[in-house]
Amino acid sequence: MERIRNFCIIAHIDHGKSTLADRLLEYTNTIQVTEGQMLDNMDLEKERGITIKSHAIQMEYTYNSEKYILNLIDTPGHVDFSYEVSRSIAACEGALLIVDASQGVQAQTISNLYMAIEHDLEIIPVINKCDMASAMPDEVEDEIIELLGCKREEIIRASGKTGMGVEEILHAVIERIPHPKGDEKAPLQALIFDSVFNSFRGIIAYFKIENGIIRTGDKVKFFNTGKEYVADEIGVLKMDMIPRNELRTGDVGYIISGIKTSREVKVGDTITHVTRPCAEAISGFEEVKPMVFAGVYPIEAEDFEDLRSSLEKLQLNDASLTFQPESSLALGFGFRCGFLGLLHMEIVQERLDREFNMNVITTVPNVSYQIYDKQGNMTEVHNPGGMPDPTLIDHIDEPYISASVITTTDYIGPIMTLCLGKRGELIKQEYISGNRVELHYKMPLGEIVIDFYDKLKSISKGYASFDYHPAGFRPSKLVKLDILLNGEPVDALSTLTHVDNAYELGRRMCEKLKELIPRQQFEIAIQAAIGAKIIARETIKAVRKDVTAKCYGGDISRKRKLLEKQKKGKKRMKQIGNVEVPQKAFLAVLKLD
Repeated sequence: MERIRNFCIIAHIDHGKSTLADRLLEYTNTIQVTEGQMLDNMDLEKERGITIKSHAIQMEYTYNSEKYILNLIDTPGHVDFSYEVSRSIAACEGALLIVDASQGVQAQTISNLYMAIEHDLEIIPVINKCDMASAMPDEVEDEIIELLGCKREEIIRASGKTGMGVEEILHAVIERIPHPKGDEKAPLQALIFDSVFNSFRGIIAYFKIENGIIRTGDKVKFFNTGKEYVADEIGVLKMDMIPRNELRTGDVGYIISGIKTSREVKVGDTITHVTRPCAEAISGFEEVKPMVFAGVYPIEAEDFEDLRSSLEKLQLNDASLTFQPESSLALGFGFRCGFLGLLHMEIVQERLDREFNMNVITTVPNVSYQIYDKQGNMTEVHNPGGMPDPTLIDHIDEPYISASVITTTDYIGPIMTLCLGKRGELIKQEYISGNRVELHYKMPLGEIVIDFYDKLKSISKGYASFDYHPAGFRPSKLVKLDILLNGEPVDALSTLTHVDNAYELGRRMCEKLKELIPRQQFEIAIQAAIGAKIIARETIKAVRKDVTAKCYGGDISRKRKLLEKQKKGKKRMKQIGNVEVPQKAFLAVLKLD
């Protein structure tokens, strides 16, 4: 156990942690790096250049003629995947904090760092990309010292591209990070930190052993679900899974025990022996709280059950996804899913398409609100369709967040304007170092959920970084905005919005839908309404056949007779005709600008 080191890599998005992880693997001869990122093996990760899943991998390294086992977990850097990071941190004793030499400390760096400090991890600061022409390692060192309070000589300068500083990092991991503590003679206690679905082997759970020993063929049980299994195969994770006969305290590995249903494996659960169980489960795991909710519906109604099983399999691999069945008048049966943010929602939609061939429609995302009625009872609503009658509502509370934005002083003006436009209130601003400033805001989550992140990046030319965490609920004046097509409400397009934004939003939605809904044989009225009050309207004119073409000369009454006949037909069509809303319209509403 003295020769095991478990550590993770944390950083802001795009600071080069996966590239550096590849260098570590190459240096310890774990793999030959052939092309691009070896750890980011999902097509989506390669295309977008982001890490979506945490990857665990074991390396062996000889230091002072003793052999050490290093378990490395590479984590995502985007704020939407901070739950993945919290799980990886729970399974480690130390962390490499990586900062880009040209960009300096950014928002996500700070929030991941605080998470690691809460778990008492040993932090090793590393400045990456030191080989770049735009690198400013001295200024970045000052920022790190101010943030961590460490000594200047503790900071390692490295480059994932050239491999500079990789050896120093490995030495620091062995010297500074403590070995796992635990008792091999105690009852087995192992923490599940991830799981994947394999269509041949069932569900594979990844775990870290806190106490005790597990051997192949042991009878084990999962603490929270109480289900019992036989450990058919256990082993360690390298680029592939490598079976072992036993794993001891401090090891990170996997277990295959023929589990078929995804509900039986919960991330954060504890594995123990049936014969000699441990007294209590391992704590330190927070339940994930979804921030953004959206309806996901199959395009073909008969695919509903396939969508359910696809979501269950995806949930194994991504524990932060939550879902429950719901139905909509416009779209039929589907699921109301909870996501951690918009990027997360986009990724889930892409993965459903690529990994499970599921074609889905996603409705406008929204957050959850607490609605109080006149008697003082509270109901939580995730879907504008579930809103009670406005006459019964006393007040509505919406979720707020504490947001921190780190940027250079040049962009403070436009960023403040953006945040004020999103009903944010400035709490404080602090200068970090040089011309970098951190702005703290309290903002309603509902305002950020649609396009805030994209706008922030574009007005700051990519230099601002953003991070947030929930800060409770506050009362606010919200109304439900309905979109009516020919007087029929389209429930998938209704949104909850602030009174001040309702008119503007209603008008823009009507204009956008007018562009996107194809013309029919009859006239379509698009209206935005709050309750019974119509606040905006657009009309899509009917496609008309020239019925008077065959009339040449003669009395005007002959033409009029044909036009009246056409008018009656259009009227009849309007009564029975229904309007199909294309998928583009649902997506366009998200990107209203």
